[in-house]
Amino acid sequence: MGSHGRIVPEANPNGSIENIAGICNRARNVFGLMPHPDRASDARLGSIDGAKIFRSMMQAIDASRATTASEQVKQVA
Repeated sequence: MGSHGRIVPEANPNGSIENIAGICNRARNVFGLMPHPDRASDARLGSIDGAKIFRSMMQAIDASRATTASEQVKQVA
């Protein structure tokens, strides 16, 4: 947005509709994100804010794998 809160082309470098950078569902468990958190995941690049997204994804994957492994053990037994 511009300096007065107005949507202006100069404040929208990647061309998203209505300057929307991210969106999520009501439960906040599904989201789409336009920015590049990979560019904000290392202090040497000036920010580590994006690293939280990657840690969250890894935790979800690990939890899913643990659940799947537990279910596979039950099926074999």
